[in-house]
Amino acid sequence: MLDQPIAQIKNLRVEFQTKDGPVVGVEDVSFEISPGETLCIVGESGSGKSVSSLSLMRLVEFGGGEIAGGQLLFDRREGGEVDLAQSEQDLMKQIRGNEIGMIFQEPMTALNPVFTVGRQLTEGLRVHKNMSKREAEARAIELLREVRIPEPERRLNQYPHELSGGMRQRVVIAMAMACEPRLLIADEPTTALDVTIQAEILALMDRLKRETGTAVMFITHDMAVVAQMADRVVVMFRGNKVEEGTVQEIFENPTHDYTKALLAAVPKLGEMTGKAAPEPMKLLGVEGQNLDPIPGTEEVLLRVKGLTTRFEVKGGFFRRTVANVHAVEDVSFTINKGQTLSLVGESGCGKSSAGRSILRLVEPMAGEIDLDGKDIMQLNQNGLRQARLDMQMIFQDPFASLNPQMQLSDQVAEPMWNYGMGSASDINARVEMLFDRVHLPRSFMRRYPHEMSGGQRQRIAIARALALNPKLIIADEAVSALDVSVQAQVLNLMMELQSELGLSFLFISHDMAVVERVSHHVGVMYLGRIVEMGPRSRVFENPQHPYTQALMKAVPIADPNRRKSEKDLNFKPIPSPIHPVDHVVEPSVYNEVESGHYVLTTDSGY
Repeated sequence: MLDQPIAQIKNLRVEFQTKDGPVVGVEDVSFEISPGETLCIVGESGSGKSVSSLSLMRLVEFGGGEIAGGQLLFDRREGGEVDLAQSEQDLMKQIRGNEIGMIFQEPMTALNPVFTVGRQLTEGLRVHKNMSKREAEARAIELLREVRIPEPERRLNQYPHELSGGMRQRVVIAMAMACEPRLLIADEPTTALDVTIQAEILALMDRLKRETGTAVMFITHDMAVVAQMADRVVVMFRGNKVEEGTVQEIFENPTHDYTKALLAAVPKLGEMTGKAAPEPMKLLGVEGQNLDPIPGTEEVLLRVKGLTTRFEVKGGFFRRTVANVHAVEDVSFTINKGQTLSLVGESGCGKSSAGRSILRLVEPMAGEIDLDGKDIMQLNQNGLRQARLDMQMIFQDPFASLNPQMQLSDQVAEPMWNYGMGSASDINARVEMLFDRVHLPRSFMRRYPHEMSGGQRQRIAIARALALNPKLIIADEAVSALDVSVQAQVLNLMMELQSELGLSFLFISHDMAVVERVSHHVGVMYLGRIVEMGPRSRVFENPQHPYTQALMKAVPIADPNRRKSEKDLNFKPIPSPIHPVDHVVEPSVYNEVESGHYVLTTDSGY
C-alpha cells in the first residue's frame, strides 16, 4: 500500500506530574502524516506542539511526562505497523535516529561540545548501519556536502564551537538525515537563525525531502515559515488541535477564531507600501485600539557621527593585541524626536555593538554622539550617569535583564530610587501608572519574574525603561524571542507610547517585516558599516545596495502563493571582521540616490 500514512497519532493525551497534581500538556490530539509530505504544526508557546513530537520519539518520559492515553502508530520499513506508545525502550532505540530523525531547536545543545563533528556524525551510522569507521566517514563527508557545508573534510575534525550557528544547524540536519529516516521531526529548527541562513536551511530541507521522499513534521510558530514549507497545517491551542487543512485553506480561508487572530498578528513584508508613517497593527479581539499613523517631528534628538568600535584580540606569550574585531566602522546617523530608526542586518553585523556604544556600555574608539545638545563622548562617569536619565535600553531576553529575587514593582521603582525621584508615595503612584501604561494589572506588582510569561516580562522591561522619562529608548531585538500574537501586542504598545510621549526609538532587529511596520528610517548594516540608509518607504520599495536586495529576497512571506525557490537565494559567505592591527580602513563614502536615501560606495566586501 503506497498511500499508507507513515505515522498516525490518535487521541494522544500527555500528562506531567507536579506537586499540585497532574498538568495536561496535550489533551486529545489526532493527526497523520504521509510519505513525502510536510506537515506543519503551528501554535504558540505552551500549546503542546513540541510535546506531541517528543511523544512520538518517546522522549517525553525523560522530561517528566507520561503518555496517559491514545495510540502512536508508526509504519516501519520492515515489520509493519507498531504502536510506539506501547513499545519497549529497546525497540525505541532502534527506531530513534534510524527511522525517525529529529532536529532540535538549539543546535549548540543538540551537539556534544567535547566530541568532534565527525565523531558525532558517524556514531549513528556505526550503531544502526554497522558501517566500518572508514565507510562511516565517507558517508559523513557526503552528508556534509548535501547540506552545503564548504570544505567538509576539514569540518570532520572540528568541534561544534568552531562553527557558526547556521553551520551547526546544518550539522544537526546532516545527523538527523544520516540514516535516511522515514520521518524527520524538526522542532523550530530556524528560530535562532538569521533571515538569510533561515532561507537557505528551509530550501535545503525542502530539497532533501524531495530527493529522499522523507516525511517532515515541522513545528514552528512562524507563519511565514509555514507558508514557505507546508503541504498541510495543524493549528494547536492549549493542548488541542483547533484546525487542520491544506496550507492554502488555512491561509486563505481560516475558520477557527484562533487561527484568524494568529494570521492577523503576523506583520507581512509589503503591508506598509504607500504609507508615509508607521501605524500600529490591527489586532483581532483587542478593543479601543488607536491606529493613527505616528508622523513624529523634524527636530533632531540624537546625532551620531563616525562611530567606530573595535574589540582587541589578544594573543602570544605576552597577551599583546594581535588583531582587532571591527565591530562598528564609521557609522553616522540621526534620529528625530518622536521617530524610530531601525538598524537591520544579520548576526555579527555590529548592530547591537552600535546600540551599546551610544549608551557607552561598550567604549567606542572614535566618533561623536550628541544627544539633545549633550556630547556623550566627553562626559565623565558622573556626567554619563546623569545623561542616562535621557536614554534607556530594552534587551533581547527579558528574563536575563530582570532580577529573579525582586518583586516586579520594586524592579520598576529601582531606577527612580537610584536617581532620588520623589518620595515613596510619589514613586509608588508612578509605578502604578507605569503598570497601567504597559497594560499589566496592578495585582501583578507583587509577583516575581518567573511567574510571568515572556511577553509580560518584556512589558515589565519596557515599564522599567520608561520609569525615568527618557527621550531615547534603544530596543535591542526586543521582540525577537516572543510569540507572534504577543510580539504584535508589544510592538503596538511601543508605538502607542511613542505617539503619546514623543519617545524616540533606535530599534535593532533582524526581522524585516517588523522593521517595516515600526520604522520611520532604516539603516542596513553589513560588517560594521551602514551600507544603505534612508526613509523606510524608499529602502523597502527601492533597495539599491546588493546586500539590501539579497536580504529582502531572503525574507519568507506569509503567503503560500509567494514561495521562494532555492535559485532565489545566492548569498555570499560573510568575510571575517577581524583584521591585523595595522589594517587601514577606508572611510565610508555615500552616494545620495534620491532625497535622503544614501548608499555606500566604499567597497563593503559584499
